Amino acid sequence: MLLIILSWVYIVFTTINLGFGVDKLFKLQNKDFVVTSVLGLFATTILASFWAIFGRINIEFHYLLLTLNLLIFLKFKDDIFSIYTTFINELKTLSKNLKYYLAIITFCIIAQCSSIPYVIDNESYYIQTIKWLNEYGFVKGLVNLHFFLGQVSGWHITQSALNFSFLYKNFNDLSGFCLLLGNIFAIQKLNTFFENNDTKYLIVGLFPLFNLFLFQFISAPSPDIPVYVFTFVILFYYIEKHNKISPEIFNLLVILILFTFYIKNTTVTFFLIPLLVLILNYKILSKKLLKPTLITIVVTGLFVAKNMIICGSMVFPSKLFNSLNMDYSIPDTIEQFYYDQLKYYGYFIDLNQYNSMSVQDLFLRWLTLPKMNGLFNKISILLVLIVPILLYKFQNKKEYWSLYFLMLIQLILLFATSPQYRFFMNFIFFFSLFCLTLFIKRKKPIYFLLQLSLFASLIVVFLPVNLNRFSNYKFMMEISNFSSTNIIFPHKNTKFDTPFETIKKGNLIYNSPIKNDFFWSSGDGNLPSVNKEQIEYFEKYFHIIPQLRTKNIKDGFYAKEIIPNE
Repeated sequence: MLLIILSWVYIVFTTINLGFGVDKLFKLQNKDFVVTSVLGLFATTILASFWAIFGRINIEFHYLLLTLNLLIFLKFKDDIFSIYTTFINELKTLSKNLKYYLAIITFCIIAQCSSIPYVIDNESYYIQTIKWLNEYGFVKGLVNLHFFLGQVSGWHITQSALNFSFLYKNFNDLSGFCLLLGNIFAIQKLNTFFENNDTKYLIVGLFPLFNLFLFQFISAPSPDIPVYVFTFVILFYYIEKHNKISPEIFNLLVILILFTFYIKNTTVTFFLIPLLVLILNYKILSKKLLKPTLITIVVTGLFVAKNMIICGSMVFPSKLFNSLNMDYSIPDTIEQFYYDQLKYYGYFIDLNQYNSMSVQDLFLRWLTLPKMNGLFNKISILLVLIVPILLYKFQNKKEYWSLYFLMLIQLILLFATSPQYRFFMNFIFFFSLFCLTLFIKRKKPIYFLLQLSLFASLIVVFLPVNLNRFSNYKFMMEISNFSSTNIIFPHKNTKFDTPFETIKKGNLIYNSPIKNDFFWSSGDGNLPSVNKEQIEYFEKYFHIIPQLRTKNIKDGFYAKEIIPNE
């Protein structure tokens, strides 16, 4: 815990400085401490992405980061000090109950981040993605080693820039830092609601009610956490400023949405928000579009460059732009295999079943799944049905209706790509709270709900909870708990304690976990690391093996076609 606290102190210092720099550059006139920190995370991610094109994100990058930190801080120290002073004063204005809540939830978040990583994706590609970034940067054709590595989220780039791998190898908790920012933002808005009784402040202010659900993700750098947190920030500013849009607010929305998209491209529908804002406020914004256009080009360019280097195509996985494929591109058969898996994975069926089922059959299958998947799927459809009625009766405003239609578009996109509820949870959270706030507005029930969620969070952090009865996923069995052994040092980045064996296949020498029953596992093995079962599977069924392009691992990998029984 102690080491995580120290690292977060430096991360706050860095993100506030860089966030202030972004604010100055784009003249955003932002006064919110949390938003400034998020802007700093965005700046760090963009800088690290450029750096990763040419080399590893390691101590050399931190020389640049520290230099920028000092230059900005020394030049604008009075302004930056005022950000901290204002934030401290805002915390002082919180009610006693909210102060206690924020203090305890902060402790819980840090404690959970110190525990064993729980998210199974951490074992398949989070650890390895960040290791590749720390040791080599973007690597050509890395997707050919393990196709999950082709996903490289912007959040993993951020984590690789702020995990201080050259000092200590067990920092893996940036999602916890982000959740803390989300809780601070929410508690401040809840405090404001008690003063102005404005519903949108209450919707955002009740975000901490979902901490119990979110705690399972924060001991690993899950991209879902920043998506959920940034969604509430984006939607708050969109609703709050809908009738008084300025170029500054428009630029802020563009940056936050670009950052969210760079973290998880399933949020592409969010681009409709600035597009709608631009259409409705064209006269006000038309002469101030240079900066948002440039930053959009920069982020989109980085997104394409990242994919071109790692996957050999502009978008992964996609059948578009095949003419631009590189010599190290992932083979069409493997990409199709991955794309098919995404489609039927959310239904818990195989490809043959998927192909034999009608759209209606698939929808009924999705809706009637057992446990947590079926629950959230049903909630999604329930929200689609009841929100229009509640909107018409209680909040018949254009800004809320536009968000409702955005939710519908996102749900349609979900069915067309990968129907996993976690890709839709940000809308489930927002509109569930929207429904709740129509009926609960008094302090006592609000405090009761917060205390109840806090009590549940404490139980999850300190007592073993078996999630097998709630989850359809084999590896979501028992959530990790805080241990006294982690008071100073956080748990290592992996939940598995398995040795690795070194295997040679052609010109590729790789490390494979010896004892695990998780097919996609790469764990915390030395680079390159991949489960030998994967290599053997793709060799047997697709006649393809990954090979080094040259003797230098930095030059990346290609997929070599082999003759059966060769």
